[in-house]
Amino acid sequence: MKSTDKILQLIKTNGAVTVKQLAQELSMTTMGARQHLQALESQGVLTFEDRKIKVGRPTRHWSLTSEGHKEFSDRHGELTIQVIDAVESLFGKEGLQKVADEREKQTFHNYLNQLSEYSELEERLLKLVELRQQEGYMAELEKTESGYTMIENHCPICKAATRCPSLCQSELNVFNKLLGADCLIERTEHIVQGERRCAYRISLED
Repeated sequence: MKSTDKILQLIKTNGAVTVKQLAQELSMTTMGARQHLQALESQGVLTFEDRKIKVGRPTRHWSLTSEGHKEFSDRHGELTIQVIDAVESLFGKEGLQKVADEREKQTFHNYLNQLSEYSELEERLLKLVELRQQEGYMAELEKTESGYTMIENHCPICKAATRCPSLCQSELNVFNKLLGADCLIERTEHIVQGERRCAYRISLED
């Protein structure tokens, strides 16, 4: 993987980085890191923000632009938008909702079959993360004091979900049904709402 691709991947996964952080992560000089960042900025895929600190000069943090996010695949893209438009034109919003409901049903049963051999919550979550990774969501799981956080650093259906928000609700519905009534699942970050990732807080009810 080229250095520029590694940089984009790192920022997509971890959020904004400084030159020093990037140099340490990719084992390169700060001058080399700065040159790569400036080149990517000139291409329109990165931008920066200078953040004030208590002592010394502000620290420059680099993050992806909307064009930068487009560097990551949207497997459904424009074709899916056209299909969504066609379904709504032919069958109305009710027909479009039926399509979303059917996708939700199929996704749930697919995941349910894959998770059937796991009984512990953490095992089920790790398998779910693996499945989401295979589908391009750049998913990961973090353990927290209150439970878990499932993070998706990329959404391969973002364009479709922006056009048809019920797709996002369907995914939350699937997670709720998969993990059972004993789990509380809350979406705390949402790519479609302009945040850099989707995040789900998962905890067991008392």
